[in-house]
Amino acid sequence: MKNTIAIIKFTALIVILFAVIYPLIMLGIAQLAPNQGRGETISVNGRVIGYQKIGQKFDKANYFWGRPSAVDYNAAGSAGSNKGPSNADYLAQVQKRIDTFLVVHPYLKKADIPSDMVTASGSGLDPNISPQGALIQVKRVAEARKLPEEKVKALVEKMSNKPTVMGTETVNVLELNIALDKLKE
Repeated sequence: MKNTIAIIKFTALIVILFAVIYPLIMLGIAQLAPNQGRGETISVNGRVIGYQKIGQKFDKANYFWGRPSAVDYNAAGSAGSNKGPSNADYLAQVQKRIDTFLVVHPYLKKADIPSDMVTASGSGLDPNISPQGALIQVKRVAEARKLPEEKVKALVEKMSNKPTVMGTETVNVLELNIALDKLKE
């Protein structure tokens, strides 16, 4: 009986600690974060259209496409595919993405496609692509929008984010597409 009471007290303590106190501490810390921990939203004309750090699906010819998503861009279920680079299903899926990409971009060769355009990120929600991933789409986007390629290419270069200290150069696809919508001939 003595052990049972001790176990019940310990369980109650753990429940209070991890189901009440810890979440309240995290909520307090989140209040110090940008936008009070609700994420960094991107608005156009006062309307929130997305998040800066969560990828969105773009599949129309007149927009730049982001990385494929293993979770169909569902932020509630962030995850990678968990399939290794030698997995037959994974390789077939990547090949299908390459084939689809080449159909829409007939001016490219397989070797021209950066890996980030046909492989999902670890979270499945990467909002960024490489500048190379954006630049190989310039011709398609420019043709679809009836804009000069040079103008669209200049926009990609302008929207490229250089690393602060270390890392690689990236382009946020949502921000690029918003800037693209504002671009006039």
